[in-house]
Amino acid sequence: MIRAGYFQFKPQFGEKEKNLNQVLSGLCKAEADLIVLPELPFTGYYFKDRHEVMRLSENPKDSPIVDALTALCRKNNFFIVTGFAERAKDKCYNSALLIGPKGLLHTYRKLHLFNLEKRWFDPGNIPLSVQNVRGVRIGMMVCFDWIFPEVSRVLALLGADLLCHPSNLVLGYCQQAMITRCLENSVYAITCNRYGADSRRLGEIRFTGKSQIVAPKGILINRAPSGKNDLFIAPLDVSLSRNKRMTSLNHLFKDRKPARYKKISE
Repeated sequence: MIRAGYFQFKPQFGEKEKNLNQVLSGLCKAEADLIVLPELPFTGYYFKDRHEVMRLSENPKDSPIVDALTALCRKNNFFIVTGFAERAKDKCYNSALLIGPKGLLHTYRKLHLFNLEKRWFDPGNIPLSVQNVRGVRIGMMVCFDWIFPEVSRVLALLGADLLCHPSNLVLGYCQQAMITRCLENSVYAITCNRYGADSRRLGEIRFTGKSQIVAPKGILINRAPSGKNDLFIAPLDVSLSRNKRMTSLNHLFKDRKPARYKKISE
């Protein structure tokens, strides 16, 4: 059993300190084992160009934001999965970080870049993997990774009990798709989305909110409103995600026929 959830809020573009303070204030009294934040919650999303991304991004190993989140995790004795604009020398990644009371534990770099992200970020280069948080195996993915079922399937095959999914969703059907991902893999998923809009001189991008927690069998535990802050935490029984039987004669993974799926990896 793990107590896990999300914190949905509305970041302000480029206002890293204000956005960090929103998170620190919103989670200061939270009681949980694990909380998921949105994609790019400190910088905002709608960048002018790659130069602006590089200016606003940080190296997580030398970041005041990571330091503050670590202190929060230590104070409240929980873990956080958060989106992060990660600078690594001349590269910049749309990443997710796993942070705990002892600091940064793992970095995942988004594999599938959405639309203009291809101009702003470098594609992820870290293999999909599973991390252990208090006996629960978590897999990390970011936003548009949702449309590629291979991501969820690989994480499930690696043993993930729970998919942590920081997001800045603009399309209206991801939330429903993640219900299917949980059903076909028998896993939990926490999708934490932001709401509001990034309004710039170059235009505006609006986000859909509706963060959610989904259980194995595709059961929706909770979905946030589309336009306001929401902190939601629930107990998750991971024994349900470790049961891959659909019937007494059917097993989600043992019944797979990988030799027949070679086209997927060509």
